[in-house]
Amino acid sequence: MYPTLPSLNSLKIFDAAARLGSFKKAAEELFITPTAVSHQIKTLEEALGTQLFERKTRAVLLTVNGRLLAETTSRIFQQLAVAVSEISGLKDTLTISTTSSFAAMWLVPRLERFYRKYPGIDISVMTGEEVNNIERDRRIDIAIRYGKYDPSIKNTVKLSTESLGMYAAPSYLSHTKEISQAQLLETRWVNQSLPPLSWKSVLGSTGEKVNIRQFDQEHHVIQAALAGHGIALVSSLLVQNALQNGWLVPYRSTSLESEISGFTYYTVIANHSRGNKNVETFIQWLLEEIE
Repeated sequence: MYPTLPSLNSLKIFDAAARLGSFKKAAEELFITPTAVSHQIKTLEEALGTQLFERKTRAVLLTVNGRLLAETTSRIFQQLAVAVSEISGLKDTLTISTTSSFAAMWLVPRLERFYRKYPGIDISVMTGEEVNNIERDRRIDIAIRYGKYDPSIKNTVKLSTESLGMYAAPSYLSHTKEISQAQLLETRWVNQSLPPLSWKSVLGSTGEKVNIRQFDQEHHVIQAALAGHGIALVSSLLVQNALQNGWLVPYRSTSLESEISGFTYYTVIANHSRGNKNVETFIQWLLEEIE
């Protein structure tokens, strides 16, 4: 019925090699030898009459035609996996890439609610501070990113623009009244593309001497505040749970703004995951939860 199509096996091997960027890694994933992978790819290239990979010393890179085929095989195999999961009753897995702080302080504490509502979908969370190339790393279905949001970028959905507030443990504020007496906690971004949001920008040029301690991760700043080590300048979004439980409270000062504008959380959908109804379900759930 489809006489021009290559074998399903060769397309599966190609898809693995394209997704992983390595014949060796594809072989490990598929439990075959690298030689078998190389042979199948070569046979596929001969059948199509075009080169799909550029062979480098330690890596393989997709050609233009290779990228076209990879986008198609990735989408088709994902759709096939979803259909098989629905028929067999197996769970489907979405892989979400986001920052360590958003995962630890907001997403993971809420995932149980998602599982109760959508028991047929599993979520795998990948964390890191650098921006992943989700078209190159085909394991990722959705990236939840943090920064300045550009609505003109395709396949993106705005979740929420945060505000930054000042928060501390009640026990800490019981004996620290003035900002000059406090240990001030802030984040030093690992992602250098983010402009600094610091205590200095909040305090302005008051000339008042202050004591500032920095951490590389925003959730480390929150943990330090929870431990009673100072007043944290952090996202109001990430401290919602701590505020609801009374573990942290806002620090109020007549001389300072209680909140300042922060950045935006937004999703980026990988091209190979467009049209996946589970992706749409997860993003809709995010929007409902983050309101």
